[in-house]
Amino acid sequence: MTEYRHYRGGEWAPHTATFEVHEPYTGEVFATVAACDQNDAYLAVQAAAEAFPAWAALSAEAKATLFLRAADVVEKRRDEISRMLARETGCTIFFANFQQDLVKQELRQAANWVYLPKGEILQSNIPGTYSTAVRRPLGVVASFTPWNGANVLAWRAVLSPLAAGNTVVVKPSELAPVSAGLIVAEVVAEAGFPAGVVNVVTHAPGEAKAIADEFFENPEVRCINFIGSVRTARMLSERAGRALKRTVMELGGYNPMIVLDDVDLDYAVRVGAFSAFFHQGQICMNARKILVQRGIFDEFVARLAEKARSLPLGDPQDPATVIGPLITPDAVATVHERIQEAVSAGARIVTGGQNHGPVFEPTILVDVPASCTMSYEETFGPVVIVQPFDDVDEAIEVANTPLYGLTSAILTADTFRGLELAERIKSGAVHVNIPTIDDEIQAPIGGVRDSGWGRTGPYSLADFTDLIWVNAQSGQRHLPIG
Repeated sequence: MTEYRHYRGGEWAPHTATFEVHEPYTGEVFATVAACDQNDAYLAVQAAAEAFPAWAALSAEAKATLFLRAADVVEKRRDEISRMLARETGCTIFFANFQQDLVKQELRQAANWVYLPKGEILQSNIPGTYSTAVRRPLGVVASFTPWNGANVLAWRAVLSPLAAGNTVVVKPSELAPVSAGLIVAEVVAEAGFPAGVVNVVTHAPGEAKAIADEFFENPEVRCINFIGSVRTARMLSERAGRALKRTVMELGGYNPMIVLDDVDLDYAVRVGAFSAFFHQGQICMNARKILVQRGIFDEFVARLAEKARSLPLGDPQDPATVIGPLITPDAVATVHERIQEAVSAGARIVTGGQNHGPVFEPTILVDVPASCTMSYEETFGPVVIVQPFDDVDEAIEVANTPLYGLTSAILTADTFRGLELAERIKSGAVHVNIPTIDDEIQAPIGGVRDSGWGRTGPYSLADFTDLIWVNAQSGQRHLPIG
């Protein structure tokens, strides 16, 4: 067990209170972590504000060098960080390693983002006018980071603001404060980032409000960058509106998958299992409903159930494990409640439906009424609804019914037809013959409708900058007065 302080102004700051973080699989104490209060958040914001002018003015070469150093640190510590992720968040070693590899890619690509154009020359109707649109960093960005995909999403919430020239204060989830924040602080400290550029403020369960209050009340914070649930996003957006602060929101998704009857069935089953059950269904990109054309429905369900039953369950630190634990006992209880609601309304469990301690079996449901919560809300667990359809128009309508719009997938032997159908899906990403879960650093990942706004990677730089009109006249301009 390790004790962690919070990180501000380039130092591991003292604290007066702590809280315990428990491993999802064993229930053992993983770490004790600083329980910060509003004053701690204030000091972190001030440290970020003081560091901002120098960081914004730092050369692209110097920023790029720091990002590359951080990538080297992550590469050096890959196995250690992966084991820590498995213990703290319950993700499998495979997913932990995947996150580390993605973080390395993101850090190395971010080293190039600092060289992207920061503006453009505009046409002017007035002779002798030199008109430009220039991007300038906002100042301090407050980033809320989640427990699922904790490490890669923490870096995503930090790197885009930094590459745009901002400084950052991170508030990680209390369920994974190390993976979703403190490990980032360790890496930037080892890489030699200037003091105050990255700060991490942790808090005990149920104590997030004090930290959020400081972010909304402190005028130095110019943007709220949130990755998490729609319910929390609504509250944060309301407060941000009153405070006139910019927001960037990457939220949940329902992520339908449409399977046409011309598909390679073996491939469709593998894609469906990965999309539905990867990381125990605890990723915002997991498929929650698979829509299958009726002619292949029965065979698809049978094969998917066979695949689900074959997935090894157990200790996330065992390399053979595919399905590890859910994050908390409450999460297990919620999955049970959603399944029971559906079964009581007439749904049928094809396979799964039970838990073994914190590990929930991969579960397939059919005949789920549209009125059930699971039919329109994401359920964070290894549970998927499989539903037949007769014609494509019906499938598109069902896919677009939930108000989410993060990602989706279409499986068909006719790729061009899949691309045509993709235009009709209301989603921030539509993957043709690819799982609903896909992640490339250079892609504009983000949601539409209730799945949020803003994008990742180089596309995100616009979200974390102000566009300023800089206009200059050569000589004297003729004026209508004077």
